[in-house]
Amino acid sequence: MTTTFYDHRRDVPESSWRWPNFSPAEIACRGTGKLLVNEPALDKLQALRDRLGKPLIVRPAYRSPEHNRAVGGATRSKHRMRGIDGSVPDHRGNRPSTAPPIMKLGGRL
Repeated sequence: MTTTFYDHRRDVPESSWRWPNFSPAEIACRGTGKLLVNEPALDKLQALRDRLGKPLIVRPAYRSPEHNRAVGGATRSKHRMRGIDGSVPDHRGNRPSTAPPIMKLGGRL
């Protein structure tokens, strides 16, 4: 698995970000701004977006260990390495507040 860690999402070189429908800010930890770029997971997320032809609402893909502890996250939370939760807006474009995850990446889509 190809992964790269950044102390902050702003540290990601623009030239290395290859997922046009997602930004480092969407994937980074909401609490610290730290970012773990899991290329296979982001490739699958972009492929899903391309197939759907619709925006996806991504909840943080990465959660830093310190933020995970602060929010009471599971010690082995998938958000620390490869978990991505998200949803698809409904037909009117409303963002569901409690939508089921569209995927949990662990090597499958």
